[in-house]
Amino acid sequence: MDPKHLRIYLVTDEGLSGARGVVETVRQAVAGGVTIVQLRDHDASSRRLVETARQLLEVTRSAGVPFVVDDRLDVALAVGADGVHLGQSDLDPVDARRIAGPGFLIGHSVSSPDELRAADEWPAGTVDYLGIGPLRATTTKPNAAAPLGYDGVRAIAGATALPSVAIGGIGVGDVAPLLDAGVDGVAVVSAICAAADPAAAAAELRTAVERSAP
Repeated sequence: MDPKHLRIYLVTDEGLSGARGVVETVRQAVAGGVTIVQLRDHDASSRRLVETARQLLEVTRSAGVPFVVDDRLDVALAVGADGVHLGQSDLDPVDARRIAGPGFLIGHSVSSPDELRAADEWPAGTVDYLGIGPLRATTTKPNAAAPLGYDGVRAIAGATALPSVAIGGIGVGDVAPLLDAGVDGVAVVSAICAAADPAAAAAELRTAVERSAP
């Protein structure tokens, strides 16, 4: 995939979106400059997840922004999403690639050099990009792995040729040191979903990334 699509990676959160809702939050964030959107809602039923995914796909497709679904390959394929993002306890990416075929984005979360080495053993083309983190502990994913800090992100990003994005409690002030650490972009949840003005928050992040990108 084009690493530029990872520059501002929005992960949705229904609770933080509040009365505005996830779809409107994404609509405003896309207008502000996010470059990829991931639907994440572990509490939604399958049917509700599909309904939300279809609405988000309309928003992202019209803007030329890739849209992926967290964890659920079945939902991603059902709605015609651009891809899926898989964590360590989700469907094995090798199996996901076998099911989805080529031309479908598959992202994978890694939190340690050991997890990266395991991914390196997969057939070429299994995974399109990596999500590296968490940078720091965050309430939006309480069961996440231990925080990596900048040095931990640098160690993993520097050991892979795959495009990568850092995640975990990231704000505007983290953009420059993270891009210097070798990732292609930043994934955010609260920084946009909890913002009073998602478009302005996205635009601020986009400006910070454009200033720091190689």
